[in-house]
Amino acid sequence: MAGVYVHGYSAEESERLNAQAGILSGFIHANAIFAPGSKVLEAGCGVGAQTIQLAQRNPEVSFVSIDYSADSLAVARGRADALGLSNVEFQCADIQALPFADAEFDGAFLCFVLEHLAAPERALAEIRRVMRFGARLCAFEGDHGTVLPHPDDPAIHHMVWAIAKLQSLEGGDARLGRKLCPLLVRAEFRNVTVEPCVAYADATRPRWVEEFTLATITEMFALQETGVLARGLLTEPEWRAGMQGMHRAAEAGGTFAYTFFRGTAER
Repeated sequence: MAGVYVHGYSAEESERLNAQAGILSGFIHANAIFAPGSKVLEAGCGVGAQTIQLAQRNPEVSFVSIDYSADSLAVARGRADALGLSNVEFQCADIQALPFADAEFDGAFLCFVLEHLAAPERALAEIRRVMRFGARLCAFEGDHGTVLPHPDDPAIHHMVWAIAKLQSLEGGDARLGRKLCPLLVRAEFRNVTVEPCVAYADATRPRWVEEFTLATITEMFALQETGVLARGLLTEPEWRAGMQGMHRAAEAGGTFAYTFFRGTAER
């Protein structure tokens, strides 16, 4: 197994991923346009939230979307079939041991994947192996260390620390975004470019409050309650205080910001 998906595989998480894909599509897919006729690997497609965006924005590109979870792939395949997308092939595979030949792909895409891996360098090396020379990689990651709420509540930061610690205990890194550039460089990619994408919500941007602050981030945090409490990282009152702080940031007069990191590189 390449790593543990700390958010789990519930129906609630699937819905959250779809909401996240919609509100962040402008950030995630701004550079994820590939040449017509090319063959592109999507590594770690999950339930297909990003796959749908990729396939629709690149109708003349053939995608091979892989994931370790057969259940997630079944959901992704069902969604693609329902939309009549014929340019995607789904395959169950381990990102750290890809069943493809050297230089088989003309490009690669991964989104919110490296943060869940115990050895992201190994996964990047394997992705690089299956890319042809000059092929382009697009990567997108978050960073829990960039949480900026208003009102600024210590309970939120305490909760985010516990969530990040839980992911670390599971072998991942919730603060990987800031490390994306050095990771790509160490994996021997060239022409590496990483840029911050700040997602921000306030009362003048009600869609972002609903779909980002609440449906994406607060819901992501909420799904970690069982794990955080089971590990003894927070008490129940501490958890409730953190979640109440997040909801205050979504109310009138509140604001919320979070930074993602978008990277591109070449084989």
